[in-house]
Amino acid sequence: MLLGGINKWESLLLFVGDIVVLYVSLWLSLALRSWALPAASVWQTHVVPFTFLTIAWVLVFFIAGLYEKHTTILRKRLPSIILNAQIVNSIIAILFFYFIPYFGITPKVILFVYLVVSFGLVLVWRRYGILLFDIREQQLAVLIGSGVEMQQLKREVNENPRYGLYFASSIDVEDFDALDFQTEIVGRIYSEGIATIVIDTKNDKVATILPNLYNLMYSGVRFIDMHKVYEDIFDRVPLSLVQYGWFLENISVTRKFTYEFLKRLMDICISFPLLIVSFLIFPFVWLAIKLDDGGPLFFIQERVGRNNKPINIIKVRTMTGVDQGDEVLKSKHEVTKVGKFLRTSRIDELPQLWNVLRGDLSLIGPRPELPLMVKHYEEAVPFYNVRHLIKPGISGWAQIYHENHPHHGADVEETKVKLSYDLFYLTNRSFILDLKIALKTLKTLLLRAGI
Repeated sequence: MLLGGINKWESLLLFVGDIVVLYVSLWLSLALRSWALPAASVWQTHVVPFTFLTIAWVLVFFIAGLYEKHTTILRKRLPSIILNAQIVNSIIAILFFYFIPYFGITPKVILFVYLVVSFGLVLVWRRYGILLFDIREQQLAVLIGSGVEMQQLKREVNENPRYGLYFASSIDVEDFDALDFQTEIVGRIYSEGIATIVIDTKNDKVATILPNLYNLMYSGVRFIDMHKVYEDIFDRVPLSLVQYGWFLENISVTRKFTYEFLKRLMDICISFPLLIVSFLIFPFVWLAIKLDDGGPLFFIQERVGRNNKPINIIKVRTMTGVDQGDEVLKSKHEVTKVGKFLRTSRIDELPQLWNVLRGDLSLIGPRPELPLMVKHYEEAVPFYNVRHLIKPGISGWAQIYHENHPHHGADVEETKVKLSYDLFYLTNRSFILDLKIALKTLKTLLLRAGI
């Protein structure tokens, strides 16, 4: 990690801490159930099945996002995230003991008590316990950059003690002309004990002040590139950085044969059985659509695939008429009553598994857009076509982390943000990252949220 307060072992510490907390919660639940210290025999009876459950519970924590970086946004959502995760964990436990009666226990009361106790302990651990492993004082820093991204970075770092850094001041490069840099900035850095300067080294105006900053290296001041810090914290590429030089340095179209083999293997192994299950669902979907508006079950829609080549994807029809996307920017089609449910439950996406088997799509990758939308965004969003260097997917990094992406209409500003997530995936893609996205997609599907 780039910031001193971000421990590279944070995820491991959270993982170990969660396991300890879950076992402590079980012990306390047994004690509260009988209002006495649990006997060794009672503990042994429960600890074995709960060990199996702990593995599943930690996986639920991962899917719920509890091993993400603890940004201020995540910290605000912790109570609801932990509560929902523990409710799911309790359901898993009920099913576990119901279908596997081997252990000879049906801990109904224990599970209820456990839900309450574990929720409280995990919340306290996540809010305060992790801070015990990083007792360093926050170092004073100066942020030199410009634009919205600089303000986002300053707000996130200054409102979250996990980074071990505090921006005592920020300097907008657009104000350089009005500053006596040597006196007002360099002098202040020396007098206030500034330890770190986070700076936009790619900005042309910054180049003019680098000679003034050079000697600070000999005073123990460290320099960190603002864009690397931004990407490390927000998991997306700052759009102010995206210029021709950045692409030449960071984007490679060289084939990664091991990665592509594993990715294709995952596509086949997951999409094939899911497609078989889909065939059992489609007759009921067909009947519901016929009773609703009498139209066809499927429709084929052209999208833009890898290397800007057109691909035809199959979807369950959810709108009146057969929408080919010809008027997507001002579509007059309406979503049917059944279509609303199909979209919410993501059943309308299931036929695309055939496209995955064919190789047109992958399970994981940038979401393919309609040709008309692509043409529109090519004119409005710089470098938009770069996302077509790799095979598109049903789900992806942007679909998981970009909350306000446009669904069924054009939105240039939000598409720029979406592109920043696509670029992050493009530069960091790996089989492990694909597995992470696949697990995160499960959460979206289970919560019946839109992708």
